[in-house]
Amino acid sequence: MSSFLRGTAEAPPLIRKALFSEASNPFSESGIAVTREALHDAGDLEAVTGEAMMQQIEAKIAELLQYGFKPISLGGDHAITFPIMHAFAKRYRRLSILHFDAHPDLYDELDGNRYSHACPFARIMEEGLVERLVQVGIRTMTDHQRQQVERFGVEVIEMRDYRDDWPIDFDTPVYISFDVDGLDPAFAPGVSHREPGGLSSRQAINTILNLNAEIVGADVVEFNPRMDVANLTETVCAKIVKEIAAQMLM
Repeated sequence: MSSFLRGTAEAPPLIRKALFSEASNPFSESGIAVTREALHDAGDLEAVTGEAMMQQIEAKIAELLQYGFKPISLGGDHAITFPIMHAFAKRYRRLSILHFDAHPDLYDELDGNRYSHACPFARIMEEGLVERLVQVGIRTMTDHQRQQVERFGVEVIEMRDYRDDWPIDFDTPVYISFDVDGLDPAFAPGVSHREPGGLSSRQAINTILNLNAEIVGADVVEFNPRMDVANLTETVCAKIVKEIAAQMLM
């Protein structure tokens, strides 16, 4: 479903490999060991597209939630977030999203596709699946998407306004949706849509560590291995997964 370059479907096994690489150790910055034993690997879903993909993702996430897990999903592109949130909305009466991205992904449609990776948050907000949507790192806001921000009451922290001490507080459980191109391409070149001027990996990690809320799920999406340099982005993705998982385990 990618609109520009193919390759994001190849990301999950590389992120797993980097997460448990002997080049590092399992300890997070919060002091929690994120080991293989601490995590349950639910495996990969069958490679399908369109409505079948949406149904398969929602069903699998619903199953994991039923068993009490807090899923961290590895993309793939950002289209996966909409069916994931369908499952979460049935489990959590109150829920907010913290969304890292260069792009708001609020298009009503892109090239005639309302379920594109450029549209998931429009669908999520349309259906009232979450109480709040807070977006960090945005730097490609179009006129149409500004209208969507107003329509849905989205809280946007654009990069031109970003401050390291910006308080992001929630009074609901939080789902983190982390598009890797929210990071500056100097830190994560392995993405299909490189957009200079983004977050440093340090800024993104600090935001996760300082989040005063229960994290109940997450996704890390839009890593394209075909665009990576010296395996840098897969290492950054694994670091983000590790720090999110550690916050969950705490």
